[in-house]
Amino acid sequence: MCIKNKVIIITGGTKGLGKELAFNCARLGAKVSIAGRDESSGDSIISKIEKKYKGKALYIKSDLSNVAECKNLISETVRHYGDIDGLVNYAGYLPVSSIIDTEEELFDEVFNINIKAAFFCTKFAIISMLRKGGGSIVNIGSAHAYGGDEDRAAYAVSKGALLALNRYVSKNFAKHNIRSNWITMGWVATPGELTLRATQGRGLNWLKSTAKKVIPMGRMQTAEDHIPTIINLLSDQSSQVTGSEIHITGGLTLR
Repeated sequence: MCIKNKVIIITGGTKGLGKELAFNCARLGAKVSIAGRDESSGDSIISKIEKKYKGKALYIKSDLSNVAECKNLISETVRHYGDIDGLVNYAGYLPVSSIIDTEEELFDEVFNINIKAAFFCTKFAIISMLRKGGGSIVNIGSAHAYGGDEDRAAYAVSKGALLALNRYVSKNFAKHNIRSNWITMGWVATPGELTLRATQGRGLNWLKSTAKKVIPMGRMQTAEDHIPTIINLLSDQSSQVTGSEIHITGGLTLR
C-alpha cells in the first residue's frame, strides 16, 4: 500500500480517526496536510509527525463551513507540497435531534460541515488533481446515510448527501483518473462519541456492552479497523477502485 511522497489532505485531522490516519500516512512516507479548528491539537500532531516519523506535515487551522477556508486549505497545501494526490473528507458534526426537534440553525450547522465543506474541499481538490493527472478521494460516511436513527435526522440526511457526492464524482471523473470511494464508518468510541454519551450519563463501558449486543461481530470498531482500507484506497494499489461503498461496521449495516 505505497503512499510514499503522496500529498494527502485530511479534513477533521486533529481528532479521532482523522488524527490516527494522519500519523499512519506520515509513517508510510506521505506528505500530510490536516485541517481542523483545534490549533493546540493540530500543532501537537505536526510536532509528533516530524519528530517520531521524520515526516513532512502541515496543519492549517480551518473553519471549513467557510468556502474561502476550503479553498485556502487546498491552495496552501499545493503551495507547500505541490498538487494533491489524496483527499479524505472526515470532518463532521453529529448532534442528537429528531426531525421534529431540528431547527434551521442546527440544520445549517450540520450541513455546513458535513456536506458543504466536503463539497467544496472536493471541488478545489479536483482542480488540483486534474493538473496532476489523477487522484483519490475518500469520503468517511455513516450507516445513518441509509436511513438513520430517529434522533439523527439532519446528520442522516447530510450523510446521504455525502454519499450522493461520492457517486457523482466517481461517475463523472473516472475518465480523468480521479477516484472517489465511500467508507461506512463503524461505531467507534471517538472523542465526539464519548462527549455525546457523557451528556446522556453514559460512558465507555455502556458503549462497549451495548455494541456487544447490537453489532453482529460483537464489538465496537476502532480507528485501526478503518485505517488500512483508507490507505489502500489512497494508494495506487486501488487504481481501478471507484464508486465503492465499503462497510467497516462489524456487520451492523447488514441489519
